[in-house]
Amino acid sequence: MSVSTAAPPQLSSLDLRAAFAHVPQSVVLIGAEIAGAPAGLLASTFTVGVSLDPPLATVAVQHSSRTWPQLREHPGHLGVSVLGGHQEHLPRQLATKDSVERFAGVEYETNDDGALLLPDSPLRLSTRIYDQFPAGDHDVVVLEILGLSTDSSQPGLVFHRSGFTPLASPEAQTTAERPSQGTAGSAAGASGELQAHRAGRKA
Repeated sequence: MSVSTAAPPQLSSLDLRAAFAHVPQSVVLIGAEIAGAPAGLLASTFTVGVSLDPPLATVAVQHSSRTWPQLREHPGHLGVSVLGGHQEHLPRQLATKDSVERFAGVEYETNDDGALLLPDSPLRLSTRIYDQFPAGDHDVVVLEILGLSTDSSQPGLVFHRSGFTPLASPEAQTTAERPSQGTAGSAAGASGELQAHRAGRKA
């Protein structure tokens, strides 16, 4: 079998951005109170489930970020707020380059370790830097999760196709999944087929 030694095609950054836009991503604010003022970095490159023991998550940060060096050198903890659908008005403001305008009128909280968190976010984490390594034009930052709080009543928010899209609220999903009385039988049948299909896959 011959192995091709041809150079891979060169992909432009525009092509990559357009392709990656098809992947829904969570939207998070990584923040801390530094010298008595809020500092925060908006990111859509946050990944959970990297490790459960110890509990780790990652975020990729551009080398050009002016905020990350401040957060990286912060001696306390870093807060991670996963934004919800009711906070869809915040991302573009939190992403502005003007550090003063970034938090104008934005409600936030800080804990005793200096982590900055947004109230009413679906998921809030208190973290510290576990590791960091370069990856192309970004740094991959591994965060150790020290504490967390969740609010299951808040719907999620994703960055998808260059826009911020709220997910359906838990109440709306429950209503949509509840079959009407007239279709209860067919719904039960469909559920049975799905369970059988899942059982088959598991086997």
